[in-house]
Amino acid sequence: MPAIYLDYAATTPLLPQAHAAMEEGFRIWANPSSPHKTGRAARAALEEARSRLKALLDWPGEVVFTSGASEALALTISRSVKPLSAVSQVEHEAVLRLAGEATRLAVNSAGIVEIDACGGGLVAVQQVNNETGVIQPLDAIAAAVRDSGGWLLADCAQGCGKIALPDADLIALSAHKFGGPIGIGALLVRDWAMLKPTGGQERGYRPGTENLPGVLAMVAALETGNGWMEEAAKLRKRLEQQLLESGCEVVAAYSPRLPTIGAYRMPGRSANAQLIRFDGMGLAVSAGSACSSGSLKASHVLTAMGFEGAGEVIRVSIGRETTAAEIDAFVAAWRSIAA
Repeated sequence: MPAIYLDYAATTPLLPQAHAAMEEGFRIWANPSSPHKTGRAARAALEEARSRLKALLDWPGEVVFTSGASEALALTISRSVKPLSAVSQVEHEAVLRLAGEATRLAVNSAGIVEIDACGGGLVAVQQVNNETGVIQPLDAIAAAVRDSGGWLLADCAQGCGKIALPDADLIALSAHKFGGPIGIGALLVRDWAMLKPTGGQERGYRPGTENLPGVLAMVAALETGNGWMEEAAKLRKRLEQQLLESGCEVVAAYSPRLPTIGAYRMPGRSANAQLIRFDGMGLAVSAGSACSSGSLKASHVLTAMGFEGAGEVIRVSIGRETTAAEIDAFVAAWRSIAA
């Protein structure tokens, strides 16, 4: 583990509360689909966790447990009664690689989606961009989508557990983004009639034995709350004030952004060269999303925004474990590399 970890948008450490809940789940090791007494006990624990999750997220609809947000998004796109008609240009690759001929919704220079014609089908717009932290006005977008007769699918992997969920029809989330374990997530669906079932577990919408330890850990992580977000906002302000003094350009500086994510350009230094230097100095950051940070391709997010110098941008993401001393150490490293 690097001395200073600032890549929490990629994944987060397992919270102690989630670890304890996961251990309890391993003790309840029976298959929740089995009809015998131990299976019924596991089923009861699973359904109690489902109810707790819905209450925590103030979600009135249904919940399908998945392996993460990517599976939840793929499940929706492949099983939605309404075909995918539009996606934003800045969606995660998990959506774009399945988008086919769907209309690409443009974003402005601030990274905000511009809704025009949605096509009356399924429309995918993420809540928080995983590269820039820009928060989309999803409640307004949802209204526009419904006016056209469509449904809104929101990728809330980055926002869940940090800010309130939007008024969407289907929502994807992933536990490892908010202190839960890798390999568990959920699809929130407003009505079962929106999806075509295929048989199996999760009321016929997702085959495979339910991951009870993961579910219990995910719910426990959510129950820790988001009280640390105010401190995260202070830390990012501290970071950006110092970086701006050092000649940095902040991406989408005046857009509504999640306090935990920031994208920063170091003029004259490629992102890949920066990552090598930071890594050698014991600092973990990334360029773009974790799924594409090893690629030499230009960020599709920054390209869609018309941002110049996209190849010189890195992402810094803050977690509940981040300290002011770590922020200052990163700034010192930034200044050393920039010089």
